Parts: sequence; C-alpha cells; structure tokens
Amino acid sequence: MPHSAPAISSNEGVADALVKSLGSAVLDTLEAHGEISFTVDRKKLPAVLTKLRDDHEYQQLVEIAGVDYPERAERFEIVYHLLSLTKNHRVRVKVTTDEDTPVPTVTHIWEVAGWLEREVFDLYGVLFDGNTDLRRILTDYGFQGHPFRKDFPLTGYVEMRYSEEDKRVIYEPVKLAQDFRSFDFMSPWEGADYILPGDEKSEDGEDKEAGE
Repeated sequence: MPHSAPAISSNEGVADALVKSLGSAVLDTLEAHGEISFTVDRKKLPAVLTKLRDDHEYQQLVEIAGVDYPERAERFEIVYHLLSLTKNHRVRVKVTTDEDTPVPTVTHIWEVAGWLEREVFDLYGVLFDGNTDLRRILTDYGFQGHPFRKDFPLTGYVEMRYSEEDKRVIYEPVKLAQDFRSFDFMSPWEGADYILPGDEKSEDGEDKEAGE
C-alpha cells in the first residue's frame, strides 16, 4: 500500500529551510495567518521556482496573481501560488516590477503559466519576457488600457453596443452625466461629513427615545 506524506500542520522550520535552500535570491520573508510568502529577486525567479518544484516538492502552480501599488517605484507585485501535493502545503513567491520591465516567463517550468501570464498582462499590463503568445485573454482584442490598475477609471474609456445601422458591434467614447463625473466615492459609513435623508434625528430626540 503506497505511503502518503503527512500533511504539514505547522510552518515551524519550513520557512527557514526554504530560505537556506534558496539563498541570496530571497529578499524578504513573511509568515502570517499560517502561510509563508517569499519576495525574491525578479531575475532569479525561474531558478527559484524550479528549485521549489524539483527539490521541495511544490509540484503545482495554482495561480499567478497581480497586485498594483501605484505609490511604489515598482508598482506591481506578481504573486506565484504553489502547492505541494505530497506535503499538502502551500507557499507564495512574489516579485516586483514596473510598467516597462519584463518579468521572466515560467512557461518552460509549467505550461499553464502561459494562460496565467496572459491574464496578468491583460489586466495589469505586466510584460513577461519569453512568453511567445502574450495576447489579451479576458478583454476584447481592441480593449484600451489595463482594467485592474488602480488608476484605471471605473467606467473605462469606451462603451460597446450593437449598431443596427452598421449591423456590427461598435465602440464609442464613454459619455457620463456630470453627477457621475463628480462622484466622490465616499461611503456614509466612513466619516462622511453630510447627513443622509432619514438621519436628521436630533440629540434631544435620541435622548427622549433612550429614556422611554
């Protein structure tokens, strides 16, 4: 009967062992909520992921996700979620980059990375050096911009509709009423300095109800 490796119930010692194995490629380590994350040198990313797959049994690339921090010089974090099927354990590997600097592709390590890198490119505009098929995958091929960037307008730049006159789908610049253009996005539950209809109750009224 085949022996299955026990699930890892604690990260104790795991992060230290991985840092020791990965060496100078690791720039930062974070352990929080029972999970381990490594920030690594962008140029050494393929070597890091290969070592994690081959030497530490993180066989599966589950996801590649993007995060946008516009205030940073390298505004994008690219996060690789890895799963060990034999250890029942996950780690995250992060690299940072800007709008112009490509991240090395990992399609030669996991073929599924081709689709995942295309998604990050489509939504954030991050380039992947070595990906030979870096096309949009979720938005239309004629889409303008990258909609998961924090500075991308919620309304987009163009709207799409079917034209009976032209008998095809056409794109037009977004046209908004002024009320939408000046919307301040302030939630009434987060310190707004105005009173919503129905909230005009006076202090005397509150005190009276509290005493009844």
